[in-house]
Amino acid sequence: MRNFKNWFLKLRQIGIKRKLHTLAHGADGVAQIDIDCLRESGIKGIILDLDNTIVSEDDLYLSPGAEEWITQTKLAGFQFFILSNGKRSYRVKYWSHRLNIQAISPAKKPFPFAFHQAIAYMKVNPKQVVVIGDSLHTDVVGAWLSGCWCIQVATLPHPPRWWEKIAGEWIQKSYPDINNLGKFDAVFEYQSFL
Repeated sequence: MRNFKNWFLKLRQIGIKRKLHTLAHGADGVAQIDIDCLRESGIKGIILDLDNTIVSEDDLYLSPGAEEWITQTKLAGFQFFILSNGKRSYRVKYWSHRLNIQAISPAKKPFPFAFHQAIAYMKVNPKQVVVIGDSLHTDVVGAWLSGCWCIQVATLPHPPRWWEKIAGEWIQKSYPDINNLGKFDAVFEYQSFL
């Protein structure tokens, strides 16, 4: 267990050292990421995680302001791509359609194949791409393996998986204010994508 913990600490340090001088390595939510800072850092493409970054895995919560931030960021000229490890394809199709962003699911993160597909689709250099996601072991490691930058956001509340119970805060940062979260009616929204 100690070696496992040291390995994650080392990966986190690598991610922090690799950040651009003006690019933050973490944020509470997607909407807190400064669009001008992304532009000044030379970012042109954004790879987004879906589960627990935009919408909670159990479909109860939405990241506050994320959709508006995505709209504003698109208007500023950035390209987007969604990479999700989620196994429910209808969810990814729904969010891809709702946000008007291409997606791959299951992306098998942190393996770099899907990251490379997203980068090729956006027609940018990996150093011009930032990965935004909640998990150290999938999003941050995948960005690092693909040569991209990464911003780790706080994870939306969700039922923890077994590895989250073991590693906890080492792989994900808890969302600071659950009272600020938006609600999502998955049953109604997903119906036409099932």
